[in-house]
Amino acid sequence: MSIKITYKTGSNEKSIKNYVLFSDEEFKINGLSRLSISKNSNQISKTIISNKSKKKDFISFNLNPDQKIILIKIKNKLTATENEKKGASFYNYLKSNLIFDVTFLNNNTTSTQNKNSTFFDEFLHGMQLKSYNFNKYKTKQEDKNIDITILNPKKLKNKKRFDRFSSILEGTNYTKDLVSEPGNILHPDEYAKRLLKLKKIGLRVKVYNKKELKKLGMGALLGVGQGSVRGSYLVTMEWNGNRSKSKPLAFVGKGVCFDTGGYSLKPARFMEDMTYDMAGSAAVVGLMKTLALRKATVNAVGVVGLVENMVSGNAQRPGDIVKSYSGKTIEVLNTDAEGRLVLADALTFTEKKFKPKFIIDLATLTGAIIVSLGSEYGGLFSNNDKLSKELIDAGEKTDEKLWRMPLHKNFDKLMDSKNADMQNINYVGGAGSTTAAQFLQRFILNKTPWAHLDIAGMAFSKYGGALNSSGATGYGVRLLNKLVEDNYE
Repeated sequence: MSIKITYKTGSNEKSIKNYVLFSDEEFKINGLSRLSISKNSNQISKTIISNKSKKKDFISFNLNPDQKIILIKIKNKLTATENEKKGASFYNYLKSNLIFDVTFLNNNTTSTQNKNSTFFDEFLHGMQLKSYNFNKYKTKQEDKNIDITILNPKKLKNKKRFDRFSSILEGTNYTKDLVSEPGNILHPDEYAKRLLKLKKIGLRVKVYNKKELKKLGMGALLGVGQGSVRGSYLVTMEWNGNRSKSKPLAFVGKGVCFDTGGYSLKPARFMEDMTYDMAGSAAVVGLMKTLALRKATVNAVGVVGLVENMVSGNAQRPGDIVKSYSGKTIEVLNTDAEGRLVLADALTFTEKKFKPKFIIDLATLTGAIIVSLGSEYGGLFSNNDKLSKELIDAGEKTDEKLWRMPLHKNFDKLMDSKNADMQNINYVGGAGSTTAAQFLQRFILNKTPWAHLDIAGMAFSKYGGALNSSGATGYGVRLLNKLVEDNYE
């Protein structure tokens, strides 16, 4: 169920079906005396007293046969993410109790904001994040939405904050939409077309097609997509929000729109989930959209490699040797280790063309990272301690957590090839995520600060999380936006 929010100045309280009131940890309500429902204060107090011991965050009871009161308990000194999670929990409460129409009475919130002026925005933002659903292809749409009315919004509706949260929500949901699309719809050709439409929000978008990539010498990326009837592309999206000629921040994403594994074929079971193998690119796109919509005061570039890894008479074979954009040669021992080939060319291209302040790449790269970290942390590999700390801090603040994993020159020997400069898989066994990251590091040629985020366990959820429904999570957009806000604006 989606959410519709309406801001109103004044309303007939008799027409309100469900009052929503915030309270402190003791369920004390500030401002109740200013409402017409204060005449029922004895009934409200008795209900509160009888529910104090139940350790519930939400208490609801009938004020009369036609009206209900819902109390939301807010603890002191909540972080922004905790406020968002509280909002997400309240969305679940409304959904499970089939409550479709609520009115927030803002004149009672002042004592429960803990002097946090963004409290209410964060609460609503959490509700909106949690309410995402992808039902585009259902012929019978849900006819029930949750209508939220905000009364007397003058003090709480700060335009700058409102626009910021709206931009983050739109960018995150755009990422979720991209990841949720089936492979027959969002193939590389369609994906590239959609990215061109982002020009209308101020992004400078350039699409490099197969012919141009061949001329540039991107043999690693092109090798992955050569078995598909669809095109292969590299797309750059530039946002120049800082008038100075400062170096841009660079974000690179793996965009394998569908991954069969190629001739190193994946098992049939769960192969349908390989539509989300482009989630790294989707996170980059969602971030760039967010930065443009909120008019971020930074220069940034997003680069995505878009391919489809298919089986055909023209597909790449195990044992093939390709030449990357960097000039280094790669022996492709496993065609299902394709994401690192796409990123190899994209990373070197980004470093050479844009000379960025740093490069962060995102990819659903290895199953090994799920074995290591499950669906609680994304894997972080980096050549720079400062960038790593900034990323980890941003992850904690947004609940899109990262755990730093090791890189070391001793792992290089596991990726050395007898027939080329390197091979694309470690056949000795072990350290699957680290050796993949070690492989990528070889394509950072000029010691640019770099971080690789392996998000294979985070981009898609079967069961949903605190701030997302099941399916695409949008992981990475809020994390990287926070990184930019806290450190580079």
